[in-house]
Amino acid sequence: MATYILRRFGSILVIVFLASLIIFSITQFLPGDVAQLVLGQFATEEAIANLREEYGLNNPFYIQYLDWAVNFVQGDWGNSLVSRMPVFPMVMSRLRNSAMLAVVVLMLYVPFGILLGVLAALKRDKWPDQIITTISMMFVALPVFVSSLLLIPLFCHFLGWLPANSSILPDSTFGEALPYLILPAIAVALNSLGYVARMTRAGTIDVLRTDYVRAAYLKGLPRRQVLVRHALRNALLPTITIIAMDAGMMIGGMLVAEVVFGYPGLGRLLLYGMQNQDLPLIQACSMVAVALLCLANLIADLLYGLLNPRIRVK
Repeated sequence: MATYILRRFGSILVIVFLASLIIFSITQFLPGDVAQLVLGQFATEEAIANLREEYGLNNPFYIQYLDWAVNFVQGDWGNSLVSRMPVFPMVMSRLRNSAMLAVVVLMLYVPFGILLGVLAALKRDKWPDQIITTISMMFVALPVFVSSLLLIPLFCHFLGWLPANSSILPDSTFGEALPYLILPAIAVALNSLGYVARMTRAGTIDVLRTDYVRAAYLKGLPRRQVLVRHALRNALLPTITIIAMDAGMMIGGMLVAEVVFGYPGLGRLLLYGMQNQDLPLIQACSMVAVALLCLANLIADLLYGLLNPRIRVK
């Protein structure tokens, strides 16, 4: 197991390196002059030249990349070109907010998706299966911003249960922020719920047909025990893959939900950086997103071994 983890970390380092090269390259070829954008249209040529020299924008590409990569690894993520504030604390503050939102999203769509998938499998081809399949796939087809616009009138104006705006104070605790997290979390979770439910349904149906499950029933074991202790351990393996692969879609959905509901998360910060061509901010947010995706896939691989001891990771 230790060798496997080290090998996976090695592959993650390669992926992060290639991603950093791509991200840095793309940000360098954005249209427009960054110095001109920061200083405004009335800036003098001397002021623009001084700013380009200050941030090393006149250096060759490879020198700029090496300087940025070395500083990034050391924790120096530079200063925002717009606010002139250090990027690292800005990103960490927003990452904390996005992490709180991600926790609520996972708490919603993972257990509910698995529960609905198992129920659909047990009631295969009957009306509960048809209803669950139809409704879950309907929400998959709806973009997050459409789901958000449908949820706001229902929960905010008609029922009056939840706030329409999810702006929170910078130092809000999870308990304080929770009422403002529920609505954007539902909007993101609905988009992923169908995938988890469908994959759990398919996996559970396949496992229930296996010989060892039939043997467990013939031994007289209760249906719940057979399902929980024997069937679900293997049936959830494809579901874990979907959840890990869905991490990218979840991050994209959270970005949209943060903008729609005004939630101060990492996605909204990235959008702010893109609107203002704030290169250090764009690079830092993008690298954090890549690292999170790699971590999600690593956790999924480790969970494979925990759920199914027959899978040997060496």
